[in-house]
Amino acid sequence: MTETVERLKSQAGALSVPERADLAYFLLTSLEPEEEGVEEAWRTEIARRVAEIRAGSAKGRSADEVLAELRVRHP
Repeated sequence: MTETVERLKSQAGALSVPERADLAYFLLTSLEPEEEGVEEAWRTEIARRVAEIRAGSAKGRSADEVLAELRVRHP
């Protein structure tokens, strides 16, 4: 590795846990180029789901039900 990378790793190791988590998130997300329109598509989907909830037409499930299903699928 380059001297710069080694220096950055050393400096990163001195950060607090929340700071390292923030840095890790930044680095990981910087590896994947953002696809055009994804953020807007999520905003649209969130708005649609919120509207369903407010209209009373959303079909929700309890956390217990979801967790039980996950335990069956992934023992």
